[in-house]
Amino acid sequence: MSRHLLLCLTLCCTPVLAADVAGSQDLDILPRFPRAEIVDYRDAAVEERRYPLDGVRRISGQIRMSREVLVEGRVRALTYRLPDEHSPDEVLEQAREHLDQAGAQLLYWCEGRDCGSSSLLANAIFGNAKLYGPEERQSYLLLRLAEPQDNSLLALYGITRGNRRSYLHAEQLDAAAPLADILPAAATLRKKLRQSGQLALPKLGEPDDTWAELLANTLLLDRTLRVSLNGASAEAWRATLEQRGVRASRLETGETEGSGLLLRMLR
Repeated sequence: MSRHLLLCLTLCCTPVLAADVAGSQDLDILPRFPRAEIVDYRDAAVEERRYPLDGVRRISGQIRMSREVLVEGRVRALTYRLPDEHSPDEVLEQAREHLDQAGAQLLYWCEGRDCGSSSLLANAIFGNAKLYGPEERQSYLLLRLAEPQDNSLLALYGITRGNRRSYLHAEQLDAAAPLADILPAAATLRKKLRQSGQLALPKLGEPDDTWAELLANTLLLDRTLRVSLNGASAEAWRATLEQRGVRASRLETGETEGSGLLLRMLR
């Protein structure tokens, strides 16, 4: 076989990988999933963004959500085309675990139709029509990064389109001014507790009204959940949650040493 023919056969049989969009780069906080390719990239010095903390709907011609974060700052947004054999759910789960280990605070997490309209998320929230697809095939995370980057938010949106192409959109916003406290959604805390078997809240000390209401609502969303409370203020948290309607039989006191509060799911 001639060398020219061998070279032609090699080129025909070797898959060609598309290059990333010119000038694009990954976010430092988010490792790239193997063989993912950047198909869109934008870096805006100052931009106002709104990120949902609830499912997005259109009601009477207006975009509606019960809670949102509205913030201004530098925005770096990139969209990855994912390898066909990997789903966005798989990629998002790896990203969530990595960010959790890095100390990021999960503010909102939804999957499927709970996220609301894919069309609105794609076009009105993220401004990228590539992200529009069947609502049952979407996932969305919003996180606050750990110190010293705690004035930065990271939004992740995954979708498998009707043509079976899958995308992950990642958007980091570095706020121009210090961010105020942002409470997670109760449904998100329940979801994380169910998924991971525990919920770590390292900054919580003695019970306060805001977090007491949030944790009580979290446990009241699923009345089959039983948890142990761990930390120096575990007994105080147990009493507070009972006062807010959580049955005593669903709460146990575990370790009473250490800072913060840790909830562990009991089987």
